[in-house]
Amino acid sequence: MKYSSFSVGGVSIGPGKSLFLIAGPCVIENRRSLLRTAEGIKDIAGACGIPFIFKSSYDKANRTSHRTFRGPGMAEGLALLAEVRKRLGVPVISDVHSVAEVKSAARVLDILQIPALLCRQTDLVVAAAETGKAVNIKKGQFMAPWDMENIAAKAAARGNRKIILTERGTTFGYNNLVADMRSLAIMRTFGYPVVFDAGHSAQLPGGKGNASGGMREMIPVLARAAVAAGCDGVFVETHENPDKAPSDGPNMLRLADLPKFLRELLAIRAATVRHAR
Repeated sequence: MKYSSFSVGGVSIGPGKSLFLIAGPCVIENRRSLLRTAEGIKDIAGACGIPFIFKSSYDKANRTSHRTFRGPGMAEGLALLAEVRKRLGVPVISDVHSVAEVKSAARVLDILQIPALLCRQTDLVVAAAETGKAVNIKKGQFMAPWDMENIAAKAAARGNRKIILTERGTTFGYNNLVADMRSLAIMRTFGYPVVFDAGHSAQLPGGKGNASGGMREMIPVLARAAVAAGCDGVFVETHENPDKAPSDGPNMLRLADLPKFLRELLAIRAATVRHAR
């Protein structure tokens, strides 16, 4: 199968392209923090020379508890993401949870993201693909990597090959995940770029009873392994103060730790490219 290669908002994705970064706070909290974090990540990514796509969710529909913060909602959230896109000149990505959201989201987003728990929802995947926008499909925690070939085919059947497949860990008993690096190589054989979600792979789903826990210290460990294994991009949710974040704090990287994190990944990427030659 021919390997897909495409550009999203100036970021080239595919074989032989630079390692790229998807980063941002898990959920939009407010305008001020969103813009400040986006600017901080852009500056760090620029200094490191890594292409950057900004991510934040306007609605975290898949929450452990109904009492937890979900975000500003679609209308306000998309307006804020449009502002980030315009002010900073970076592409943006966010989750879509229903077919009804897709058209409005596609007017703003450069990439539509299918959440892991919804990756088998055929109508959602098809609707996202039909917009012609790039689609990032996150592998469900309950799925084997080879099962993603059929899901990618649903999108490709609509004439859209701007597809990204993202690994984010597999259920490993109760409240735990394991990251299988074989998944990256397996999914790459389907002909699409693969991304490793380092933060969610370090998550402990529902591990705190009414919220998910995580092992933040494992984010760099897993990301280094994934880059060595040949992923095309790294996804890491990032926050100025994760311990105070209203969503997924335990598995978000501190913004202050991002420069060292990226330098390590780029050094590994350079070494693997030299070895491949």
